[in-house]
Parts: sequence; structure tokens; C-alpha cells
Amino acid sequence: MSLSYIVHLANYSNGVLYLLMLLLLIELTVIFDRGWYLRKAIHKGKETLLTVSGHGKLHRDDLKALVDRSAGLPEESLLTVALRYYGMVHHYGSARGEGFSNRLDEAIFLTTPSFDKRLWILDTIVTLAPLLGLFGTILGMFHAFSILAAPGHNPTQVTGGVADALIATASGLFIAMIGLISFNAFNNTIEKVIHQMESLKVVLMNRMDGAPMVNEESPASGPDPVHPVPEEKPAARAAKAVTSTSTITPQRAAS
Repeated sequence: MSLSYIVHLANYSNGVLYLLMLLLLIELTVIFDRGWYLRKAIHKGKETLLTVSGHGKLHRDDLKALVDRSAGLPEESLLTVALRYYGMVHHYGSARGEGFSNRLDEAIFLTTPSFDKRLWILDTIVTLAPLLGLFGTILGMFHAFSILAAPGHNPTQVTGGVADALIATASGLFIAMIGLISFNAFNNTIEKVIHQMESLKVVLMNRMDGAPMVNEESPASGPDPVHPVPEEKPAARAAKAVTSTSTITPQRAAS
């Protein structure tokens, strides 16, 4: 397909094909931008979650290092809140209060709107592109059937004009399909990122809790172990039985 033929198709649809090309360019830009950001958020967020889970207990220096490593990631807001309120958690000796949990929930709610940033553009293009392509096809049909009114018209010109007019509809549907697949994929990825942040919240609360942790190497706290009573020898049991019998017999005689 030569450039001159593409220009012919665009002019045949009264410039609608140019608008569809612009929509495709905008769509690909949004797909590249959101795809790069969400892919980075998934992989780096998973690394951050594994790093925090590997700590037995988080200290202030650990949180500072994690905040520096997660710069620009969604998890940065959660780690910043944990670092900011580390003194309060350390003072009260427990991170399980509703106050600290609410602060982490607030950080998640404030960060979530940035995930679907500019996705409304994809949603709009998915709806607009087929309608715009159909509009271009209708305009192309006007040119195709206007040939019938011309004297000495050729029927092949009409059929060729209809085929050229349908290019606009096909282009609009193609753009819409790309946008729909990308939009659904991004929404699925956003749900995974939110789940990662909620998991990080739980892990942070567990690692910042002041309660002592029980390791596999250390003995678990619990009731005192029951030691087995050594079994008596047969001679000792017989002597004890004779003693008991001799003690009971005088008592019966006295009664």
C-alpha cells in the first residue's frame, strides 16, 4: 500500500482517516506510558514486599533504606507513613492499633487514583473510534453513489468507491480492539498492584509490632514440659504393699 493510496483513502473519507490516525497515535502513547509504569510497579513492588517479609523486625534504618529504594513506586507512600509513625509504634510497643492501620489505609486510598491515570483516554477512544470510522464510511458512500448521477458512469467505479469507504470503518474497529484489550489488561494489573499494597500493609504491621517473635531455633513459650515418672522396681512395689497392709490391719483391730 503506497503513500499516495493512503492519501487517496483519507481524502475519500473527507479527512476522517486522518483523525483515526491521530487517535491511534494517542492510544499507543497512553498504552506505552501506562504499560511501562504498571510493569515497573508490579516487579519493583514484588521485590519490596519480599524484602520487607525477610526482616524479622523492622527498625528505623531499615525503613529509611526501603523508602529510598522505592522512590517513585506506589509502595513509597506506605513506607513513608511507616517511617513517619515509627516513633509512635515504638513508644506504645505495638503496631496493631487502629490509628496506625488507618494511616496506612489512607496512604493506599490516596495513591490508588494515580494507577488509572489517563486510562479514561483509552476508554474514550474505544467508544469513539468505531463511530468515527462509520462516519467516514458514510461520507465515502456519498462520493461513491454520486458517480451514478454522472453521465457515462462505470459500475466498477461505484463498487471500488464503496470498498474504499469501508476502510474507515475497518480502521476504527481495529483501533477500538487495541484499546479495549489494553484497557482490560491495565485494569487487571491495577488490581494486582492494589493487592500488593494491601499485602505490604499487613506485612508492615507484623514486622513493626513490638511483640516478641518466636523463631524455629528458640524454644516456644508455653506450659512447662511434663517429665515422665520413673517406673518402680517389682521389689519396691512389693515392700510398699506389705507396709500398707500392716498399717491397715491394726486400724481394723482397734475398731
